[in-house]
Amino acid sequence: MVASTWTRRHIISLADFTIAEYDIVLQTAASFQEVLSRPTKKVPTLQGRVVANLFFEPSTRTRNSFELAAKRLSADTLTFAPGSSSLTKGETILDTALTYLAMGTDIMVIRHQHAGVPQAIAQEMERVGSQVSVLNAGDGQHEHPSQALLDLFTLCCVLDPDQPRASLMQGKKVAIVGDILHSRVARSNLWSLITCGAEVHLAAPPTLLPEFFRSWGAPLEEAGARSPLHLHWSLEPALADADFVMTLRLQKERMTQYLFPTLREYHRSFGITHDRLKHCKSTVKVLHPGPVNRGIEISSELMDDPRLSLISQQVSSGVAVRMALLYLIGSGKVGDGKS
Repeated sequence: MVASTWTRRHIISLADFTIAEYDIVLQTAASFQEVLSRPTKKVPTLQGRVVANLFFEPSTRTRNSFELAAKRLSADTLTFAPGSSSLTKGETILDTALTYLAMGTDIMVIRHQHAGVPQAIAQEMERVGSQVSVLNAGDGQHEHPSQALLDLFTLCCVLDPDQPRASLMQGKKVAIVGDILHSRVARSNLWSLITCGAEVHLAAPPTLLPEFFRSWGAPLEEAGARSPLHLHWSLEPALADADFVMTLRLQKERMTQYLFPTLREYHRSFGITHDRLKHCKSTVKVLHPGPVNRGIEISSELMDDPRLSLISQQVSSGVAVRMALLYLIGSGKVGDGKS
């Protein structure tokens, strides 16, 4: 393991992650992926530690992936159900977190429909002098760090299964297509992909891809470098010679107005199909963070095509990457507490 150089106590955002930190996550995840290939898929790394999954928002993949990751590391797990919790009686979110702290929790994995909740809980833990680590499992339209890290791990494993590393993304063209406006996954992937040297092309209808997304490439432009980020309001330029295509779910539950004419029209203009991939490199692979609206963001035929689709690999990668993250912030090898 490579945790001796890890200094981050919380994982809230990827905005200030360094190349070295990405490499630590990738290398550690690769080690745990090897563990998961064994007949006995469990290690005693976090034995005696308590991981609380505080999911205030519905989730299937992320919640179960974190729970399985914690169990594979031999941690004890606590699972929070908001509908049957004291929140229904007026208890605040911070008081809920303090209750889990009093139960002896070492790591809190937080998912919430509003941005900033994991950060607020991390600050509360520090205010009361606790050593609890907080991991953001998705907050509103802010970020979803573990999803972006498992996406990065999946991509790097395609490029070099034996030694996934951040430098493999240098110069690779990644097209991200879909509901970018509402996507915390897109935001975290922008941080990780740009930092690792990829060229990122965003494509969506103008209502789902506002101009303010150009700001992700601003720091490099200000330094005199060419921006690695490009915005497109039509699909073909984004797909041209792309190495990878990531399509995003239309988050209809977050939309407060009609942002495109019909689902059929959206699929006609921005749905990813076998035919559309002809614009990409012949080696192109497709990702989707899930859950998938089949026949809208991506065709069923493409989603189920093992030659092109990495969707099942993303789910598998999620356990190894989340094991790595829990190990890194929970193994006691933390330093200055930056988050």
